Amino acid sequence: MLYVIYSEDIPNSLEKRRQARPAHIERLQALKEQGRVLLAGPFPAIDSEEPGDAGMTGSLVIAEFESLAEATRWADVDPYVLAGVYQKVTVKPFKKTI
Repeated sequence: MLYVIYSEDIPNSLEKRRQARPAHIERLQALKEQGRVLLAGPFPAIDSEEPGDAGMTGSLVIAEFESLAEATRWADVDPYVLAGVYQKVTVKPFKKTI
């Protein structure tokens, strides 16, 4: 089943994001290689694909997991979580309609 992982950054998260980004992307790439990622990406803090120093305000991942518990376990050890980038992470089942 698909699950949404919606994460909200702490204020001024840019430096922590920069430091943890390689490990974060590596984990997402592994899911992608398994064919489990529908989409993933950050929320720019401003209306721009390259927000520069404005940074990001959070991230969205929609990926396939066996269960809500598995999706939550995966999200709980994301490098951004471990680095303190996120202040809140919500994991919910998702039903793709279109």
